Amino acid sequence: MFGGSLGGMNTKDLISKVPAVTLGFWIIKILATTLGETGGDTVTMTWLGETTPEASEVAWHPGYLIGTAIFGVLLIALVWVQIRARRFNPWLYWATIVASTTAGTTLADFATRSLGIGYPGGSLLLLVCVLLSLFAWYGALGTVDVNTVSGPREETFYWITITFSQTLGTALGDWIADAGLGYSGGALVFGAALAVLALLYFTTKISHVLLFWAAFILTRPLGATVGDFLDKPLSQGGLSLSRPLASAVLAALIVACILLIPQRPGGHAAAGKSA
Repeated sequence: MFGGSLGGMNTKDLISKVPAVTLGFWIIKILATTLGETGGDTVTMTWLGETTPEASEVAWHPGYLIGTAIFGVLLIALVWVQIRARRFNPWLYWATIVASTTAGTTLADFATRSLGIGYPGGSLLLLVCVLLSLFAWYGALGTVDVNTVSGPREETFYWITITFSQTLGTALGDWIADAGLGYSGGALVFGAALAVLALLYFTTKISHVLLFWAAFILTRPLGATVGDFLDKPLSQGGLSLSRPLASAVLAALIVACILLIPQRPGGHAAAGKSA
């Protein structure tokens, strides 16, 4: 279905450049989304001063736009390298994921704060972007299964969808936290939602592709609320940790996980089930 075989292996397996969806994948993904939140806030809030009294006097908050430009350029460069790569490289893949989640943080903040559309408006707009991306991907290639991501067209749709989902997750996480649950409460809500999806995965016949994308999107607001809980002031319900320090610790944990957790490319033989 996905090509001929070579030595008992599917030929598409040999060129897959995204990781297998395992427990280790989700652990690193959650760490990466949390790093995206603290890393994005480090640049826009700590270094570019978006939390200072002076910044509040500027209606369009240029720090968020500058941060988005910085991480956007980095993301485009890494996606270009990722697409041109001949084989799966876990360091390149996870660096691109971190760039997408960090760009998503600054882009969501720009949309909700600089453009003034607020968290509900930003979340709705970004949800539409995610759905349009998935529909376009399905319309062009007939599937949105991550097990089929093995060529430039699939990878382009994959990274566009991921970037929109990371941005949506940031806005959604901030919306839920600001709605009264706080950062710790928001993290518990999204963690519980992910637990429900895991239960559905193992106990029902609901499409694993659908469950994968639902879980992928929900890991981002989980990371956003955990990241905010780590670095926001005590008066706002956070732990008031240093943003650069929290980011450095999270980056070290990601490196350790990549080294310690076996990294292998996703397989195609179980397409439709493994996602």
